[in-house]
Amino acid sequence: MAAGKHIICVGHAALDRIYRIDAFPPQPTKVRALEHIEVGGGMAANAAVAIARLGGRAELWSRVGDDAAAHSIRAGLKAEHVDVRWVQAFEGMRSSTSAIVVDDRGERLIVGQRDAGMPSGTSWLPLERIKTADAVLGDIRWLEGVRTVFDRARKDGVPTVLDADLGAREALSDLLRLTDYAILSEPALRDLSPGGSDAERLGHILALGPGHAGVTLGPAGYLWRERGNGGHVPAFPVSVTDTTGAGDAFHGTFALMLAEGRPVAECARMAATAAALKCRRLGSRAGLPSRAELEAVAAASSPAQGPSPAR
Repeated sequence: MAAGKHIICVGHAALDRIYRIDAFPPQPTKVRALEHIEVGGGMAANAAVAIARLGGRAELWSRVGDDAAAHSIRAGLKAEHVDVRWVQAFEGMRSSTSAIVVDDRGERLIVGQRDAGMPSGTSWLPLERIKTADAVLGDIRWLEGVRTVFDRARKDGVPTVLDADLGAREALSDLLRLTDYAILSEPALRDLSPGGSDAERLGHILALGPGHAGVTLGPAGYLWRERGNGGHVPAFPVSVTDTTGAGDAFHGTFALMLAEGRPVAECARMAATAAALKCRRLGSRAGLPSRAELEAVAAASSPAQGPSPAR
C-alpha cells in the first residue's frame, strides 16, 4: 500500500479525564460515575489520531509541560502512530488537562485547564517541513503557532484547514485571511457572525478570506459555502455514547480526504461519517474508525441518509 498523505496538525494537546454518569443533577450534589477513562485529548491532537487511524501520516506540532500528564499525552499519541517529534515540552509548565462529565444522552460538561504561562513563541518550529506536507490543519488554542504555520503554508502553496471554535473572536479575522478551508462550530459561527441565516453567516466568513466556509451543526449536518457554490451533508441517527472529540474527528478526516484530492462534497461526507462513528464510544479516540470501516459505512449510506457531522 502506498504511503498515506502527510498532514501537519498544529495546536492543542491535552489529557482528558472522562466520567460517564446517568444524568446531570438539577443541583450540585455527589454523583456516582458509571464509567471513567483517562485518555489523550486536545483538538489538533485528536485530529492527528483520526488521520493516523485512516492511514495518513500525521505529525503534531504542539506544546506540553514537563509533568506526568505530558508523558501520558505523548505515550497515547505514539501508540496511535502520530509523529510527536515536535511536541515541545516546556520546563516548569503544566500540560493542559480536562475533566469531562458525559450523561446518558452523550451530552457533556467540559472543565478545561491550560497553563497561561505556556510560551507562545514559534522559533523552534521546523517550518521548512511545511513544503513537504499535503495539508496543514490548525486549531485556535495556539494562535501564534497556527498563524505562523498558515502564513508559511500560504507561501509554500500547501492547503490549510482551520478548526475554528469559540475563544478567539478577536484573532479569527486575521487568521481567516490565511485559511483555505475554514470549518467552524455552530457556536463559533454565531459568535463571529451574528444575525441572519447560517448560509448568510457563512457568506460573511467567505468575505474574510477563505475559499471554503463550513459549519458543523450536529444533528442538522454540515453546511458549507464556496464562491458560487455550496452544499449540505444531512445527518442520520447514530447511537450516541459521547460526542467528545467528534468535531476533531471531522476536521482530521476532512483534511486527509482533501489531501487525497477528493471533491469537497465527498470530503464532507467522509468527515461526517467519521464524526458519527466516533460518538459510539466514550472518549475522543476509542470510536475513531479505521479506513476500512469508514469506507464500508460511507458506501452503505445513501445521500438521503448521510451521516451526522460533529457539533
